[in-house]
Amino acid sequence: MKITTIILAAGKGTRMRSELPKVLHPIANRPLLQHVYDMSHQLPDNAITIIYGHGAELVLSTLKNLDASWVEQRQQLGTGHAVQQASGQIGDTDTVLILYGDVPLLKLSTVQTLLANVNAQTLALLTVTLDNPYGYGRIVRDASGAVTKIVEEKDATPEEKLIQEGNTGILAVQGDKLKQWLNRLGNNNAQGEYYLTDVIEMAVADGIKVVTSQPETVDEVLGVNNRLQLSHLERVYQQEQAATLMEQGVTLLDPARFDLRGTIASLGTDIVIDINVILEGTTSIGNNVKIGANCHLINATIADNVEIFSHTVIENAVVGQGSRIGPFARLRPETEIADNVHIGNFVEIKKSTVATGSKINHLSYIGDASVGAKVNIGAGTITCNYDGVNKFRTVIEDGAFIGSDSQLVAPVTIGKNATIGAGSTITKDTPENQLTLSRIKQFTISGWQRPVKQEK
Repeated sequence: MKITTIILAAGKGTRMRSELPKVLHPIANRPLLQHVYDMSHQLPDNAITIIYGHGAELVLSTLKNLDASWVEQRQQLGTGHAVQQASGQIGDTDTVLILYGDVPLLKLSTVQTLLANVNAQTLALLTVTLDNPYGYGRIVRDASGAVTKIVEEKDATPEEKLIQEGNTGILAVQGDKLKQWLNRLGNNNAQGEYYLTDVIEMAVADGIKVVTSQPETVDEVLGVNNRLQLSHLERVYQQEQAATLMEQGVTLLDPARFDLRGTIASLGTDIVIDINVILEGTTSIGNNVKIGANCHLINATIADNVEIFSHTVIENAVVGQGSRIGPFARLRPETEIADNVHIGNFVEIKKSTVATGSKINHLSYIGDASVGAKVNIGAGTITCNYDGVNKFRTVIEDGAFIGSDSQLVAPVTIGKNATIGAGSTITKDTPENQLTLSRIKQFTISGWQRPVKQEK
């Protein structure tokens, strides 16, 4: 079965009160439209067409890498008019699936059930039963329970408004039939628009049976029209991610305070994650890892037996086995921490490697550096790697001891097992196994007095 998926994504989203097109607003850092595309892209033998309109240039530039055909709807004259724009993409024998770019949580299993209901004599329609279906088109059925038509809220009679079964707008049907019905659409309604829902009544008139199915949960088919609805679906999405991780053995100390804004490439056992942790991008987490409260990991690779203490940020970095990071540490891009390394509070590391067993425990900046094994770097140490134009590298060889409040002015190499005295500014390479320091001799000025504020 060849599938042609048409995703309607041309609307302005006035109630979002934003310059950003509605379908680009994010859930878990991905645009709404991206969620819909990603789900539908899993269907086999599927050609995707996206109908875009409002904010056309920004939508195209943001999602230009999607494997889809893009068709512009220059005038937004209703859902039927939107689908008409894609008529040229529809083959007569295709199964056409209609989706919406602002309905991000629709599940693949729900769509597969819908598609299974399509054949030469049927149209498949996804409906939802709601306690209060205000705003939804109502599913009108005859005495036998067969669907006869869909009536929009603004065109419904008082009796029809009492119907609790609503239309999601999501449907699937054979291409030749859909094209015939699209050509017959009119706009004689309260909105003056071409409603896609009118094809239901046409299908019934042509002897085509409307077969309905429903999603597992109402949240699957909820659209986003304002910030409140966006926030609700964000939390629904995050609850689903948290539930999946816990089913895989992860301990989340409070699932309601956890965000996954990307994917987890690999996941070990006995992982414990405290509150307000955000995992973003692609993350790998090994066995026996503990992540403290308020940490943010972005494209991070964390090996076994690592403990990450609270308020730590790790971005595009690798942490080796048995290492301890934080609290309040920051590992910036291109940082590689080897096994059994200690990175302490208020330490920032950028584009550097730190070899096995080294310690940088307090208040230091290490940038563009190669730090050897079993190095100890004291509090307040800075690698001065930037002269205002170019970046230079610092090399600290195995076993070196860097005293507190030292400045290592790159390019410079600290020799193996060298010791740098506290408070030194090192501008030249230092020899192995020797103490190097640069200080003025301490002296006291006798009789000196502090300045006193003069009376006016």
